[in-house]
Amino acid sequence: MSDTDLTQEERILRVMKHVLTDVAKDTYTRPGHRHPLSDETIKGIQNCLALITARETELNKSAGRSTDMRPRFIDEPPKSVVVPLNIPGSKDRDDK
Repeated sequence: MSDTDLTQEERILRVMKHVLTDVAKDTYTRPGHRHPLSDETIKGIQNCLALITARETELNKSAGRSTDMRPRFIDEPPKSVVVPLNIPGSKDRDDK
């Protein structure tokens, strides 16, 4: 979905999510080292991301968009298989 298909609120939520995740990535510290952000700030970022995700889900449902779309690799096998019930050339009728 392109940015032109999104509402102003959806664009704001998308940008806020990217900024918060960038802050988390930029302040990453190795295990055992003190994190530069306080525990309250980290919890606040987590809560904001949870609220953004919940609102995005609400907006997608109200717009009738699917929320289960996930990226796939080209060589990834499909998760479902379609089995044809009518095979061309077979006898579909009873000959009595």
